[in-house]
Amino acid sequence: MRVTQGVGLLICCLTIRLLIFSVSASAAEDMVETPEVWTAAAAVKFALNNSPDSHIALQRMAAAQAVINQARVGYFPHLDISGQYGQTNNPIYSFGNILNQGVFSPTMDFNDPGRTDDLNLKIGIKYRFYNQGRDQANVAAARAGLKKSRLERETVLARLALEVVQGFQTIVRAEEIVAARQSALDAGLASLSVANSRYRAGDLLKADQLNLEVQVSRARENLILAEHGLDLARKIFLNLLGLEQGTVAVNSLVDCAQELPAERSYERRPELKILSAAEEAATALLRAARGGYLPTVDGFASYQYDKGYVETGEGDSWMAGVKINYPLFEGNKTSADVAGAMADLATVRAQRKKIKLGMDLEIKQADLNYRQAVERCRVTEKMVEQAAESARLSRLRFKQGLLLSSELIDIETRLTDAQVSMSVARSNVRVAIADLRWAMGLPQYGERCELKTIAGQEEETIK
Repeated sequence: MRVTQGVGLLICCLTIRLLIFSVSASAAEDMVETPEVWTAAAAVKFALNNSPDSHIALQRMAAAQAVINQARVGYFPHLDISGQYGQTNNPIYSFGNILNQGVFSPTMDFNDPGRTDDLNLKIGIKYRFYNQGRDQANVAAARAGLKKSRLERETVLARLALEVVQGFQTIVRAEEIVAARQSALDAGLASLSVANSRYRAGDLLKADQLNLEVQVSRARENLILAEHGLDLARKIFLNLLGLEQGTVAVNSLVDCAQELPAERSYERRPELKILSAAEEAATALLRAARGGYLPTVDGFASYQYDKGYVETGEGDSWMAGVKINYPLFEGNKTSADVAGAMADLATVRAQRKKIKLGMDLEIKQADLNYRQAVERCRVTEKMVEQAAESARLSRLRFKQGLLLSSELIDIETRLTDAQVSMSVARSNVRVAIADLRWAMGLPQYGERCELKTIAGQEEETIK
């Protein structure tokens, strides 16, 4: 008895250990390694592999492959096996059972052959030899659908890559804005310290001191708002990567270079190729619909075995032949199918023309945005240089009592605004390049991207 209990306890322990191991293994599979410091290229690569949008697109491709397998059904024969057992005293069915079982007798009463039973086993095969190429057309349409789903996945991934680059640059911009707001707060606190010293010395009015205190409060409020914006940008970035939580540290100085496209063309856009695949599918479906006007030819064969236990007889039989089907009238169903398929094909062709016009406009807008961003970056750099020098001189003049607090506040505000504008302008240049690459159907980063210092590249681009 003790031995049995010990064996049972051992089995329970092994079962629990196996369960724990399986749960740990599945949890380890679910864990995704993330870098400590994100670059834009690493973030794009991670998102393309881990984002739910990427997984959804893969499942759509699997569904499209299943549609191809369904369309190929017509290429193969249909094989059926059936079996049944029953009893009857119906004269017609009983007489048929007697004939199938080979127990017919001339003395039989045809009006009342009596009770019979039958065990019937049957195997049959059907194959359609000809249907005016409708099976081939359906398979061609399904293959075009798979091609379309693959291109749709490329479209989803291209859009996702662009959004990741935009999210990355939003974080960079938010961090620089936080730094600018912190610098403004530090400068305000330093000016307030000078003002307090001058007020105690009787060299400053109370109103000027209060003005600087209000300015420091505003600087603190702007810093809080900037920090909240940074937290939101990081949360959006994690969402794009398919992560629920985690810390986000970005490095915008060292990253893979995004080259500015030399040629402006939308021919590489997957959306355009999607419509080409859709046109292929619509053409194939139109061919399949027109096949309804012509007959179909089927071949069939079957073999059956009958066994009776009341009359104790048995027998077998077979049948084979060819069948031609030609619908003379079906309520104009084929005409309606053809008209619908022709309308679908015309719609796809019209959409193709429309999307070409839209893509051309997107490229022109992206190119214009890039040129504006570069020009704005040049202007804001000059603004920051001038505002920084003006603020430095104004602080010295205020310390010497040669400048009013209201004038110093205005100058500090202009410096902060200029720094924020420069951060936005630099970020807009990077986003504009990414947007231009997306509009031309180019990947944001290649498979083998070389790490470069982005700051030097930006200066060269702006010059």
